[in-house]
Amino acid sequence: MNKYQNRYKVILLLFFSIGLVYLIQLFRLQIVDDDYKFSANNNALRYDVLTPVRGLIFDRDSNLIVSNIPSYNLMVIPREVKKMDTTNLCNLLNISILDFRKNLKEISEYSKYKSSIFHKQIDYKQASKLQEKLFQFPGFFLQTINTRKYLTQSSAHVLGYLGEVNKKKIEKNKYYSKGDLYGVKGIEAGYESELRGKKGMSITLVDVYNRTQGRFQDGKFDTLPITGKNIYSTIDLELQIYGEKLMQNKKGAIVAIEPSSGEILSLISSPSYNPSKLSGRERSQNFKNLLDDNDKPLFNRALSGLYPPGSIFKLLNGLIALEENVIDENKFYSCTKGFEYEKDKFVKCHPHKSLTNLEQAIEISCNTYFCKAFSETFKKFTTTKKAYNSWRNHIKSFGIGEWMNNDFVSGAKGLLPKDSYYNKYYGRTSWNSSTIISMAIGQGELLMTPIQMANIAAIIANKGYYFTPHIVKGIEGETEIDSSFTTKKYTTINPKHYDIIIDGMERVIKNSNGTAHNIISDDIVICGKTGTAQNPHGEDHSIFIAFAPKNNPKIALAVYVENGGWGSTWAAPIASLMIQKFTQSKINSDLENFIINGEISEQK
Repeated sequence: MNKYQNRYKVILLLFFSIGLVYLIQLFRLQIVDDDYKFSANNNALRYDVLTPVRGLIFDRDSNLIVSNIPSYNLMVIPREVKKMDTTNLCNLLNISILDFRKNLKEISEYSKYKSSIFHKQIDYKQASKLQEKLFQFPGFFLQTINTRKYLTQSSAHVLGYLGEVNKKKIEKNKYYSKGDLYGVKGIEAGYESELRGKKGMSITLVDVYNRTQGRFQDGKFDTLPITGKNIYSTIDLELQIYGEKLMQNKKGAIVAIEPSSGEILSLISSPSYNPSKLSGRERSQNFKNLLDDNDKPLFNRALSGLYPPGSIFKLLNGLIALEENVIDENKFYSCTKGFEYEKDKFVKCHPHKSLTNLEQAIEISCNTYFCKAFSETFKKFTTTKKAYNSWRNHIKSFGIGEWMNNDFVSGAKGLLPKDSYYNKYYGRTSWNSSTIISMAIGQGELLMTPIQMANIAAIIANKGYYFTPHIVKGIEGETEIDSSFTTKKYTTINPKHYDIIIDGMERVIKNSNGTAHNIISDDIVICGKTGTAQNPHGEDHSIFIAFAPKNNPKIALAVYVENGGWGSTWAAPIASLMIQKFTQSKINSDLENFIINGEISEQK
């Protein structure tokens, strides 16, 4: 009997314990813990995501160039939509009944319980009219957002633009939700995490008519959004605008860098577009129009355009030949209108006085000199493979054929083929310096971007080192930028070899025989090198790299004008005017007028 009594007591104790647990839990949920209330009131609560104000963007002199203006999204929670005057709402939004039904159906299929954007970027006037009648449309409410406002019509490729997140973006980064905007290109993309800030949340009590009844729990569960950080760019806005003016009606790019820091002073891709076109309600249509434009204004030629460098590349081959002790300042080569690299096969050269040293060869851009120096460099080595890889490693040290690893999220690394490329094409033992002799003068398989070309000018100005070109000077609340942008990168060339190259570049402009003597300036000593890249699809490309002043350089730049012909015709004058503008030298008005009003087609 005792045995059954004990079992009875255990069972009673068990039931008592379970009951006590339930009582305690009920007390906690109803009295102590607000979570139950929070959950139970879901049908009467509205959760509004508070979008943070996006950070502002300034130029290097703290002039504001990108700000924000308030606008509104009409949000909807499909399960809360009741019978209403649909026609009235459509009239307020200027949309058709068909569009209304289509939008609501798509949103419902995504989620009936989550709020989604029904109508995007409503301006203040339209939002005010809508707000007065919003109580008539249960399930709908307005969400305040910020739209980018551009205070300049320039710098589109520098600033970038915002785009709407897709499913893949949302899955990759849980910060984003359907309808959010994020930086796609330029500074907007490179510094998205700093600019976007942090979202907040507001929980509002609403009645059955979707009218606001106050804050839930007096805002106990609300969180405030955190404003994005302001970005201070390296761009000289005045120089940027001027450069875009010079490049109007032309295709190509300008990149200007401060050699002592690697800061990008201007980055121009032409043709371009007004950045305001990719902001606001018309953004999607404008983007489509720009995308369909045959001139490709969305394509950033400065970062992603792949071009043969032409004769500016002779400077690097000259440096390598000096480093390998193949030539020196007293080394002379004769030139008889070209270089015969194989029997009856020539690299042609324009007529000029024969017997030239390195300085003179740079001055007059002698093809023969650099072809001979290139061949002699290869002959130093026992095999073509060793010679090519040694040469290639020198070139790589200038940031060519490599990602720049700057703060832009897009760009190209250029083309600097490995020896395996030629092994595959010609056979392992069937090619040599003669096979790739076009590399001596910047042609052949070699391709570079304008920013890489500008960086070459900066390296020469610094006599052997560079800072990774970057677009941001400072971030609000942070004392330093990424250390990778403030660390010197050295080339494989001894600094002592740069002086003779620099003297040759001075002669290009200073001497009457120089290929760019037409841009000589009385106010400032410019060192430069012209380039004319062969183009099988039309007129040759016009190229020029330069830095100034010769001593203590303040600016280094590259100008690339597609189908511009000789480097001295378009690229060199544009570079000269950019230098004059930046250094506050006297602007050559005649040269300026020619560049702005001249037509490329007239020079063909």
